[in-house]
Amino acid sequence: MLNDPLAAALTKIVNAERVGKKEVLIKPASKMIKKILTIMNDHNYIGSFEEVEDGKGGILKVNLLGNINKCGVIKPRFSTKKNNFEKWEKRYLPARDFGLILVSTPQGVLTHSLAKEKGTGGKLLAYCY
Repeated sequence: MLNDPLAAALTKIVNAERVGKKEVLIKPASKMIKKILTIMNDHNYIGSFEEVEDGKGGILKVNLLGNINKCGVIKPRFSTKKNNFEKWEKRYLPARDFGLILVSTPQGVLTHSLAKEKGTGGKLLAYCY
């Protein structure tokens, strides 16, 4: 049993990218992991992904592009207000306007820049650059 499936998924992606693989299998699949992979796909960190049903929680087949330098979860899941994102950008991202922090907000999972635009805070989930 996995304690943190999101951390395991992001670690698998980073390790496969470092080795140079073209695709990676992530299991179990969850709505949260799918949403985060969708956002990473929109920002061209990973290629497309598809869900394969195996009867045990599902598998996600992710195509890799080789665009990820570092990616991971933020533990503990810090809460942040709408005007405190700069502090977390300095801590988790290497430069201003480079990379993204994924935040769980009342409007769903968003990037930190989109959460700033919408004027909402939330819980920090992961970072990627």
